[in-house]
Amino acid sequence: TQGTCPGALTSIGLAITPLVLKMFFPYIWKDAFYLANLVRTLLKFVLRRRRKPLFLVLDRFLEQSVAHADRPFIVFENKTYSYLDTDRRSNKIANALQRHSKLRPGDTVALFMGNEPAFIFTWLALAKLGCPVALLNYNIRSRSLLHCFNCCSAKLLIAAEELQEAVEEVLPSLREQGVCVYLMTKQCDTLGVEGFSDQVEEASDTPLPQALRSDITFKSPALYIYTSGTTGLPKAAVLNQNRLLAALAVLDSTGVIPGDVIYLNLPLYHTAGFLIGFIGSIETGSTIILRRKFSASQFWDECRKYNVTVVQYIGEVLRYLCNTPKRDNDREHNVRLAIGNGVRAEIWREFLNRFGNIYVREFYASTEGNVGLINYTGKIGAIGRVNYLHRKLFPYALIKYDTERDEPIRDSTGLCVEAPKGETGLLVSKITDIAPFVGYANSQQTEKKRLRDVFQKGDLYFNSGDLLKIDQDNFIYFQDRVGDTFRWKGENVATTEVADILTLIDFVQEANVYGVQVPGNEGRIGMAAVTVKVGEQFDGNKTFSHVASYLPAYARPRFIRIQNVVEVTGTFKQMKVRLVEEGFDPASITDPLYILQERKQSYTPMTGQIYSSIVAGIIKL
Repeated sequence: TQGTCPGALTSIGLAITPLVLKMFFPYIWKDAFYLANLVRTLLKFVLRRRRKPLFLVLDRFLEQSVAHADRPFIVFENKTYSYLDTDRRSNKIANALQRHSKLRPGDTVALFMGNEPAFIFTWLALAKLGCPVALLNYNIRSRSLLHCFNCCSAKLLIAAEELQEAVEEVLPSLREQGVCVYLMTKQCDTLGVEGFSDQVEEASDTPLPQALRSDITFKSPALYIYTSGTTGLPKAAVLNQNRLLAALAVLDSTGVIPGDVIYLNLPLYHTAGFLIGFIGSIETGSTIILRRKFSASQFWDECRKYNVTVVQYIGEVLRYLCNTPKRDNDREHNVRLAIGNGVRAEIWREFLNRFGNIYVREFYASTEGNVGLINYTGKIGAIGRVNYLHRKLFPYALIKYDTERDEPIRDSTGLCVEAPKGETGLLVSKITDIAPFVGYANSQQTEKKRLRDVFQKGDLYFNSGDLLKIDQDNFIYFQDRVGDTFRWKGENVATTEVADILTLIDFVQEANVYGVQVPGNEGRIGMAAVTVKVGEQFDGNKTFSHVASYLPAYARPRFIRIQNVVEVTGTFKQMKVRLVEEGFDPASITDPLYILQERKQSYTPMTGQIYSSIVAGIIKL
């Protein structure tokens, strides 16, 4: 019998090798593709860093406005603005500011607007003038608004017309500081506020000289984005030009291409909306369908109307979509990619089962953090996967954490202990030249996020404040947040800030604020345990009026529990663990319990019937 030809054996071996590899290493090809994509992205970033003169995000936009002048960039309420339109409109705003204001390159400007094209035009204008921009949350008011404005040392406030009342609340303080206020309206009769729209319309649309940006370096601040932390009022995270340049890669690295149409309904003042939706689209040259706010009922109809191919989400968005009434045309759309974070595994499955074969790209990142993870395999529930090269370039680890003491566990030598696979640990990421941590406008807040002597004496890591877990297959899962921050309706809520505001009420002695889980909902909803001053009584009407005046809806405590004394630890930290576990069930809580009733504009007694309706999903929170 003739023997098998060696060449044939080789051919057979080559043919079955991919199958064998996939059998024993099921994610090898996706890992390899991710590595190749990572190298490509880093190479592009390095080459741009070496360009002279300095190449910034703005320069990438200017490239696109020349190469694709007529391509739609922003579609908003049936109006379309091409890349060239956007460039010219931003020139008009920049020229108007040059002519009518005392703004100089390097001066910080606060932008107080909702989702509208003027937000994008104005940011580009300020970038052309060489001015960093503080993105103010349009939900904040009074004390919080003033705090956010002040902590970035802004010289000018530019606000949307519909936010005039909010501006007027803080106007006396702004005028004392000599701050100039521009309102995007034709005329304004309020002393100290200048209507700016007419000045923009009269201005030239000629390009601004590059020399205005000649003093900018990669370390120069580009943005201030506000993130709630454990220290009270919102913190201004500083994003420098280097970080902004790196953000160009987000959509490009997840498979978005120039022909894609991106549905952007997340707030532009947030990292997700601004960096991923807006800045990411500049890199790919895609079209943005911009919405003022998210609407579950209109979501798919608009995706069909505008031929949307890519959507952004936070966990709540997908849950809201799954909660809408089912339709026969649920799968009739062109959406192929959903990019975001914070979706639960069961919602993820339900979303795919109902709306079709959409590739969900779940990722993990934070505004100020120096580490990011992405689930490039599509594994339901995971936020990422341990990848050797990624971990070498951006060293991170999960360390054991004592949630009661609210601190990392250290061994006898004073070093942290790495959490084994399958065990929840605190995510920390080494601060290096490749993975810097710029921090906040406040240096003390920056220092609190630095963790020293982690694995060896003298090393320095970024403390993410997030608890993650790595399973035996190297997939990474988000578990919870540590400290005094919880997330509700896609917003981070700082418990200290809410507690400080509650204690301003004349009959409240102390307040301990925390987040509690609600069946069927993402994140945790706000609850407060308060003590009432001697001789005083809890007033539900006054409490509602107070929190409605000082806090955005997502930060208002939905439940209030009246205690005789707020429990503290030996180091006088408020104890929250037991309170969180007990939740808001009146059957298991003997203390007086109240629920926020928006229709009655009051906090009213919590009943077993109300609790049952919430658990059953009849009452939506």
